[in-house]
Amino acid sequence: QVQLVESGGGLVQAGGSLRLSCAASGRTFRNYAMGWFRQAPGKEREFVAAISWSGIKSYFDDSVKGRFTISVDNVKNTVYLQMNSLKPEDTAVYYCAADQSSRITPPRYPSDYNYWGQGTQVTVSS
Repeated sequence: QVQLVESGGGLVQAGGSLRLSCAASGRTFRNYAMGWFRQAPGKEREFVAAISWSGIKSYFDDSVKGRFTISVDNVKNTVYLQMNSLKPEDTAVYYCAADQSSRITPPRYPSDYNYWGQGTQVTVSS
């Protein structure tokens, strides 16, 4: 059974940084894609970033491009989301997700992902 456990959320002032981690277990993830999504109160879950398990392909939503980076540590089976220059509008619960479909391009729609973590809260104060 695949398990995804997020950590690293918290309260930070605008302009600050946080690094989220997603520890994956239960499978060999070699052909998986990993994504980060977020959901603010009263809003739909939205795409943030995605990466192939090889780390070769990654992309970001325009709202975070240039501020966030995504990476994979294949030895630790962990995916990271480094968030810099945080803004109050980045406040949300952040979720890690895994797609087992061996797609060429990591997907950006929640429905394309098979497994989800429990989420970690990120709050950015102004």
